[in-house]
Amino acid sequence: MQAIPLVATTRGYPDSGNVIENVHAGSVAVVDTQGRLLWSAGDPNYPTFTRSALKPFQALPFILADGPARFGLTRDEVALLCASHSGEDIHLQGVSSILNKIGLDPAHLECGCAVPLHYEFVGQPAPQDRAWTPMHHNCSGKHSGFLAWCRLHGKPTGGYVERGHPLQQAIRATLADTVGLPAESMPTGIDGCSAPNYAMPLQKLAHLYARLAQGAADPQLGAAMGILEEAMTARPDMVSGENRTDLHWMTAGGGDWVAKIGADAVQAIGVRSAGIGIAIKIADGNSRALHPAVYAVLDQLGLLDDARRAQLERYRQPSIKNARGTVAGDIRTMFTLNRAA
Repeated sequence: MQAIPLVATTRGYPDSGNVIENVHAGSVAVVDTQGRLLWSAGDPNYPTFTRSALKPFQALPFILADGPARFGLTRDEVALLCASHSGEDIHLQGVSSILNKIGLDPAHLECGCAVPLHYEFVGQPAPQDRAWTPMHHNCSGKHSGFLAWCRLHGKPTGGYVERGHPLQQAIRATLADTVGLPAESMPTGIDGCSAPNYAMPLQKLAHLYARLAQGAADPQLGAAMGILEEAMTARPDMVSGENRTDLHWMTAGGGDWVAKIGADAVQAIGVRSAGIGIAIKIADGNSRALHPAVYAVLDQLGLLDDARRAQLERYRQPSIKNARGTVAGDIRTMFTLNRAA
């Protein structure tokens, strides 16, 4: 199977109608808590680098070792371990608190420096007179958790992002066991924050989120999944930030949905009450196509009532505006989910 057209962008005038200008292909997989395919579009086994959608599962070795309790991490700080945060004050304070509790400082973070995502998502220019540090990188929460695992196990903090480091070996082994794949079958790549990232069939990513949404009821990981799910759904603002999609999806879900985006147009969502996991990948990595696709999947699965539609309307069929603010077209979906045989 192959990716199929999921989303189109259009251009035109109100009095003459819009014409399709670009088409973005992709794939969708919807599975139950046993990993059985329920619905799909395109290729449900599309090989997908998980990117930041992997973050809760990169935190698993630390959670399974009772790391949060050993260092006194709060629920909000656990949420940061799973975050692609916006570098807002609450995020920076949380990362600083984690580092203080493990006896390290920002110089130990190996994620690199980056302009906080906050400015992009609130539509403000980033200050030109600021020196950004690794704390501002959207992955600094995850990396503080990496360092915490090293401190917990007495392993070197230098080079913790290298594939051969004991931390990364533990993550790879735990992930392979959790997802039910041989470790050697998961292709490895370097993520934007320099840590190893893994590719897997889209259906497998959906299964991870179906299980994450069940929290402590997961038969394999129980309490550890519960800690991660509770933190993410209780503090979606720590997982993402102002005007961010994961904040909006999880807020609309009212604690029932756990969501995590990944770079290059990956989205995973688990829905506890429905017992399902959803994974979506836009093949060309264009995130503007991703969000209407997510809305369409949620709608086609019957998960959007009137209140949720109103909350998420911005993603249904977003307008495309030019530099003057004139509406020049829109972004619209063009697929229907297929029920698995």
